[in-house]
Amino acid sequence: MSWLSRLFPGSKKPDAGVPTAPAAASPTAASPATDSIPPAKVGLNGEFDESGLAKRVALAFDEADGLDDIETLWVAQLSNKVVLRGKVPSQALLDKAVSVASTVNGAESVDTSEVTVG
Repeated sequence: MSWLSRLFPGSKKPDAGVPTAPAAASPTAASPATDSIPPAKVGLNGEFDESGLAKRVALAFDEADGLDDIETLWVAQLSNKVVLRGKVPSQALLDKAVSVASTVNGAESVDTSEVTVG
């Protein structure tokens, strides 16, 4: 099972060519669909989504090498903070998850205080 389908049943990977995060603000490259949506609330297909950041992190986990779905780890968000909860088998896997999550557009921090290792 994938991160995205386990954490957000019914969610589908983004359509090809659809931005999953707002483009950098530029007067010539403005995108009306995402300009007014905060980066943490942009969904998988560029739409407003309260869980947009968490879904995009789950998708990034699916696409990351060496980060197979860990069924005891969950992804949530509080505004622009990614929250990881649960248990991981090793510190290396947690470090990898934090590294990947922190690169997702809109993620300003990653909270691992509710994750246990072992």
